[in-house]
Amino acid sequence: MTAVRRTATGPGPGRHGAGANRLRIVGGLWRSRIVRFPDAAGLRPTPDRVRETLFNWLGQRLAGQACVDLFAGSGALGFEARSRGAARVVLVERDRRVCEQLRRTAAELGGEGIEIVNADALAWLALPGERYDVAFVDPPYASGLAAPALAALEARLNPGARVYVEAPADFAAPSARWARLREGAAGAVRFALYEFAGAPGGSTPQEASP
Repeated sequence: MTAVRRTATGPGPGRHGAGANRLRIVGGLWRSRIVRFPDAAGLRPTPDRVRETLFNWLGQRLAGQACVDLFAGSGALGFEARSRGAARVVLVERDRRVCEQLRRTAAELGGEGIEIVNADALAWLALPGERYDVAFVDPPYASGLAAPALAALEARLNPGARVYVEAPADFAAPSARWARLREGAAGAVRFALYEFAGAPGGSTPQEASP
């Protein structure tokens, strides 16, 4: 994530009580294992109930998939994906101290197939690199980075890739190549699952009802 995820006024969904700095993995191989994160003001990990909803949406299709967790923060989404069978997970986080904790957590979980990248998410996406089947986009609250991140992701996704986004309610996908599959809300934040159609000229998947 970009340093820390700050809420505008009051706690956002998934913000834990002062001093909590921990969450649990909801399902998979590491179910109930604890993930700790730094005591950084405004850090906003995705809460248990929203993660459970998301991974119910994703179903059993994570096995063998390559995933990227942009603006990783606590790493809740990336570690959850690896716990549920993703073959490879890359967590991209700009804050060096947060990255150090992500590396400690990965070592504690004993998780091969996890890469921690200390970089700005948009700058990293601009580099040539592998393509992904699943991406998680949870930028700092009200930063306006969700749409630019999705636009930058287009060159780094396989056709049919699914992308989870947390953003304020006024978020809109950057192009017609994105189809919204599911959506929900928690407090002031909307969360949604999109499917990416692929390169220009390809067919755009029909939007499904929630």
